[in-house]
Amino acid sequence: MSTPDAPPPTDRAAAALLDEGRPTDSIGGRDLTLWPSAGGRLLLGIAQHAAHRLAPHQLWALVLGVGLLLDGLVVVLGAGLYRAVVDGDGVDAVDHPVLQLTVEHRTADLTTTAQVVSDVAGVVGMTVVAAVTAVVFALVRRRWTPLGLVVSAMLGSLALTVVGKLVVGRSRPPLVDAVPPYEHSPSFPSGHTLNATAFAGVVAYVLLRQLAARWARVLVVVAAVAIALVVGASRVYLGHHWLTDVLVAYLLGALWVAVVVTGHRLYLTLRRQPGGRERMAG
Repeated sequence: MSTPDAPPPTDRAAAALLDEGRPTDSIGGRDLTLWPSAGGRLLLGIAQHAAHRLAPHQLWALVLGVGLLLDGLVVVLGAGLYRAVVDGDGVDAVDHPVLQLTVEHRTADLTTTAQVVSDVAGVVGMTVVAAVTAVVFALVRRRWTPLGLVVSAMLGSLALTVVGKLVVGRSRPPLVDAVPPYEHSPSFPSGHTLNATAFAGVVAYVLLRQLAARWARVLVVVAAVAIALVVGASRVYLGHHWLTDVLVAYLLGALWVAVVVTGHRLYLTLRRQPGGRERMAG
């Protein structure tokens, strides 16, 4: 006998892929509201104490603000380390050979591809991509959380880029080794790479919370890493950045993604606790 109420195979497949049947407070069976480490429990305790005094948006802003300050501290410490290494010619021993290697192996097709990637990952291109992605997430999932995550990631990465360039003030590679159009702002860190890393990381986090299939989650992670790597490689290939500019951008971007994700996990945890939904909605 047929079962008219049973969903068609395509709907069942979509549900299995998108994990529609349960709350998205976990990734691959790992509950995001559990904090097994001592540091995690300490952080949760601080957040629980603050939640009684601050509105949800204020608590969220506090987490991001503290995280941004910590990331900024990494920039300052990195600047000091960079200057110390430069004094010993340590950076030159890595950056210059890599730059010359890319110059020697440039081709017309690779250059065109790198320029397209660089344009998309630029301030205008990445702003458009991030805005469209955030709006699509909000409309499809009918929630504002993805929009907040993406906006937080991009604003933070932009702030870290500006601070890093002001603090370090490193010169870009010589124009003779670069592909036009030339860029004249400070080189350290690579803003394109930092923004791409933050964007890809947070979008991956949003998607991972929706996907039940292991292969789909693996594909998302691989795609996010690939996006960051390709953007960073394009910046070095075009001679617009030194290799170390890109490597530091990866570090800063990953740290900022960790801050944004941690803030959201705290929100999920506090919401699940008794009276949490009322308090977080208050």
